[in-house]
Amino acid sequence: MPELAILGGEPILPHPLRPYRTMGAAEAEAVRRVVESDCLSGFYGSPGEQFLGGPRVKEFERAWSERFGVRHTVSVNSATSGLCAAMGAIGIRPGDEVIVPPLTMSATAMAPLVYGGVPVFADVEPETFCLDVDAVRRAITPRTRAILAVNLFGHPAPLARLRALADEHGIRLVEDNAQGPLAAEDGRPAGTVGDVGVFSLNYHKHIHTGEGGMCVTDDDDLALRMQMIRNHAENVVEAYGVEDITNLLGFNYRLTELSAAVGLEQLRRIEEHVGPRVRLAETLTAMTEGLEGLIPPRVRTGCDHAYYVWALRLDEEAAGVPREAFSRALAAEGFPHGVGYVRPLYLLPLFQRRAEDSGVFGRVLAGGTYPEGLCPVAERLHRRELLMFETCAYDVDASTAERLGEAIRKVHANREALAGLAPAGA
Repeated sequence: MPELAILGGEPILPHPLRPYRTMGAAEAEAVRRVVESDCLSGFYGSPGEQFLGGPRVKEFERAWSERFGVRHTVSVNSATSGLCAAMGAIGIRPGDEVIVPPLTMSATAMAPLVYGGVPVFADVEPETFCLDVDAVRRAITPRTRAILAVNLFGHPAPLARLRALADEHGIRLVEDNAQGPLAAEDGRPAGTVGDVGVFSLNYHKHIHTGEGGMCVTDDDDLALRMQMIRNHAENVVEAYGVEDITNLLGFNYRLTELSAAVGLEQLRRIEEHVGPRVRLAETLTAMTEGLEGLIPPRVRTGCDHAYYVWALRLDEEAAGVPREAFSRALAAEGFPHGVGYVRPLYLLPLFQRRAEDSGVFGRVLAGGTYPEGLCPVAERLHRRELLMFETCAYDVDASTAERLGEAIRKVHANREALAGLAPAGA
């Protein structure tokens, strides 16, 4: 058996992986045409035709609606902005509770706070890392206004069950689908099951515009309210005849014509960008299936996984090696990865030190409690189990995919040799 690189052997992957590039000639030509038009943004923050943006923005929104089979798409300058617009549109008010997972990018839990809502954290499923329906059910109270589900790493949350639960309690379901374009549950695209779905076009996603996001909905009222929140709502409520002005304090969440032009070209080839990531992940899963103590990603029956991240779980007891040692050995073999994703969000200082905050967030969170151990599955995944390969970051052909798998197998086969490895920093 070849010696581990961390102990002096030759690494499986001696050179860094090539970064994945999505930009090409089509995007460059689209940008050139916009620059020549001299219209880099078509928005005006006042009533009129340009309240809804310029020609590329409108074309991009129409194309997105057609691709994902929705009635309305509202473009925004980031998925974070989209989540905030969605919370505003569904009417979140101070003290309203929004159930969120703790294992997600921080913007998910911050969005309710913009309107004085209170994030309530429910634990996740250990195999898909998405909201656990039973945990959500236990978290519902008379103050619950919405469930904000995250299709984490590109796997759909249990969307049909969450939709049924939301309908049962008369609350809203919003999807954070930043990582899941072309993911699906029972044939329905992720991001289209909730009252609102929010997609990301940030530069490290499957397709991107540098910064940007898309909000989708079949609800005419929600679409209008998100359009207004996006673009200085206070100026147009009378023009649109809107009586309920709850949360219609406008922001500037507008997407530029340049970004929309790039997004159109990216959307036209979305399958070309997502497909290779799925094939890479499936190769890694096949090569790690059955290795003692290693648990590759599981795909729930009826679901399509988009694999923004390929997330491997390590059972330290079954594998007989600490995650830290396994990770260091894997890195030495040239396998780029991270451990733990993000700390469960309720452990951030914003939630743990709220009593010291005299501002609005401190007042909003004053009645809540966010103790360590609140979501034990999420904490265990972060602290002990998760090893993550960002499939969207690298340009990996079939041969390199197999070598990545070989790196994992090599470390696993030699894991006993890691027993005497000194901890990092020792």
